[in-house]
Amino acid sequence: MSAVICTVDIVLLTLVGEELAAVLLRREHAPFQGALAIPGGYVHPEDDLSAHDAAMRVIKDKTGIVAPYLEQLATFSGAARDPRGWSVSVAHYALVPHALLAARADADAAVHIVPLSQLGTLPFDHNEMIATALDRLRNKSQYSSLPCFLAGDTFTLPQLQRIYELLLGEPLNKVSFRRKMSEMDMLDPVDGQFEAAGAHRPAQLYRLKAALRTTLTLLERGL
Repeated sequence: MSAVICTVDIVLLTLVGEELAAVLLRREHAPFQGALAIPGGYVHPEDDLSAHDAAMRVIKDKTGIVAPYLEQLATFSGAARDPRGWSVSVAHYALVPHALLAARADADAAVHIVPLSQLGTLPFDHNEMIATALDRLRNKSQYSSLPCFLAGDTFTLPQLQRIYELLLGEPLNKVSFRRKMSEMDMLDPVDGQFEAAGAHRPAQLYRLKAALRTTLTLLERGL
């Protein structure tokens, strides 16, 4: 009996304008050579202490970035998902600010940022992985700081509210949203830094507190 194939795959999500997009790479080898697919790779038992470590290594090796936030998503397995044989993939997902990914895409022609509406059919079960990650993202956006990891290093509260609205698919009350952000106590104002807001008063810039830049803050009651 042949050995089980063990890999990690990572759904890297970002915002392009007001649309979610995924990072895809052109596959260099069979199967599906030349096709676009989400980043993935074999687990290295001699080097990787965990599936999380393997996923972080694959992201760095394949895209050149370090994901600010990475979470295990689900395990995908079976005899039919990979033409090479029975396989198991420990899928993860990460949210990455567009500016960080755009710089990598400009520097590396193999990195493609593709809006979810334009994905088409991907190899293996990568469409299912992306759909599962999207469900997780929308669910967790109701009660956590997860959307902040799409916002970049600094952002205004109106910008952050718009990200939450895009992920949840509905408008949010401004007063209620700001009260929830205050409850999570996760943001620090950037001293003396504001962003012009047209005819309105310049908006204060914020960033995630240093201790919360690799973990989630949770609400007792959702948005």
